[in-house]
Amino acid sequence: MAVTIKTKHGEIVVSTNTVSTIVGGAASDIYGIVGMASKNQLRDGVNTILNREDFSRGVVVDQKDGKLAVDVYIIVGYGIKISEVAKNLKAKVKYNLETMLGTPAGTVNVYVQGIKVLDDIK
Repeated sequence: MAVTIKTKHGEIVVSTNTVSTIVGGAASDIYGIVGMASKNQLRDGVNTILNREDFSRGVVVDQKDGKLAVDVYIIVGYGIKISEVAKNLKAKVKYNLETMLGTPAGTVNVYVQGIKVLDDIK
């Protein structure tokens, strides 16, 4: 599936893997996010943290009414306020999609798939 962006000059078709990379890059910049998780944990493993190459497995992209609907699956560090992490991630994803693709982001849903204890917390 691809995302179609309509401009006055024509249409731009962007692959969902590209959108997933933009969303995953935004997630990797947010403090408190340990990594991306797979949306299919039973198939891919419960404790799997995705690499940068696998961001598309942790992001679901859909286009509704000309706006993007994005689901992001993350793993948060222990002791971090989950609501703040989710709020920051939503804002960053919306900003990146609007500036890089020029299309408004409709909804950004954040699913916390797990919590990981960080080694440097004492």
